[in-house]
Amino acid sequence: MSKILKINGLEKTYSSGNKQLTVLQNITFNVEKGQTFSIVGPSGSGKTTLLGLCAGLDQPNRGTVELCGKDLSELDEDQRAQLRNENVGFIFQNFQLLPTLTALENVSVPLELQGSSTATQTSMTLLEKVGLKDRVHHYPSQLSGGEQQRVALARAFANAPSILFADEPTGNLDEETGEKVIQLLLDLNKETGTTLVIITHDLELANRTQQILRLKGGEILTNQPTAVL
Repeated sequence: MSKILKINGLEKTYSSGNKQLTVLQNITFNVEKGQTFSIVGPSGSGKTTLLGLCAGLDQPNRGTVELCGKDLSELDEDQRAQLRNENVGFIFQNFQLLPTLTALENVSVPLELQGSSTATQTSMTLLEKVGLKDRVHHYPSQLSGGEQQRVALARAFANAPSILFADEPTGNLDEETGEKVIQLLLDLNKETGTTLVIITHDLELANRTQQILRLKGGEILTNQPTAVL
């Protein structure tokens, strides 16, 4: 299998007054193409910071990130944005839907940005897959949290990403709704063959992926395969 994400010697520090705060240090791991991979750890362990570095949303102080065969340090901001638009999907804890757009329009946005002539049709199909066929013309404020996250799921898969980053995808959902969203995420991922990287503090969720990387205090504690085939 080929590696879609290669992380080598990452370090991230922030200035706090006259002090340097190290959030991540000596982070090295790979994610194989098509793999389901979870990054777990307590609050403050550096999970979300690491996701931002992996996706090129932020840059490390040291180390390299190679995403979809490209060394992100060799790309400027516009080139990194283009790489994300063409290859990367995101799901966030707080949904990040555009409030003035309907469910259908929210899902269509990444496709329209790519100039797709079938944006509406593709979006309708995805919304039907996540069980929102009858809610396509509703705005986010008219949808429950679970429904909003399902719209976000459909949007994340809309441009057929090579890799999808999910940051605490069930963090704002109750247990039952969260379980439904995760099952949809794993089912869509299996159907499309997308590489899936989940940031979570939920070990039960992490154990449903093929590999678990555990962070503690900004460092890797363990990086091991699970029993999932």
